[in-house]
Amino acid sequence: MGHFLSAETAAALARLTELDANAAAPPLERMRAIRAVLHHLDADPAALASVRDALSDGAGWPEIADAAGLKPTAAKWRWQGTDSDIAARLDAGRKRSARPSSVPTDLPGHSVAEAAGLLGVSVQAVYLQVSRGKLASRTVELADGRSYKRVILPGDALPSTTESAETDPEKPTP
Repeated sequence: MGHFLSAETAAALARLTELDANAAAPPLERMRAIRAVLHHLDADPAALASVRDALSDGAGWPEIADAAGLKPTAAKWRWQGTDSDIAARLDAGRKRSARPSSVPTDLPGHSVAEAAGLLGVSVQAVYLQVSRGKLASRTVELADGRSYKRVILPGDALPSTTESAETDPEKPTP
């Protein structure tokens, strides 16, 4: 079809053009075709090649960002560096987005903010009491790599130091 789009992107664009010419095209097919073009254009290597060509022609990140409808920082994040640098950033972004956004409710003790509220002091005061040994704290690391600072208040049951954060106290271990 053209000179710089990938075959998949060109095919998706051709399908959308075909549906656009058909007044009786089913609405869901039109939507699928629109989304397919957007998906393929976003992942098309032509964008990266265009950015690299623009940089070699002397364009700066502000001009590239403006052409892409992005801020310069976002354009750099998306396209700066080697192919492996870009792939690593995108992979890290996918991993972050795949992680749950909520804090698990079954962690031992209290969050620093909860402890501060219960004690009627600031978060900084809780950290100070922990550093002075007046309060106990643990860092709980989950299997997915997230970690949480937990404060054990007087009267709380102390979690075992050998106990994994994955252990469910309701289920007996074999």
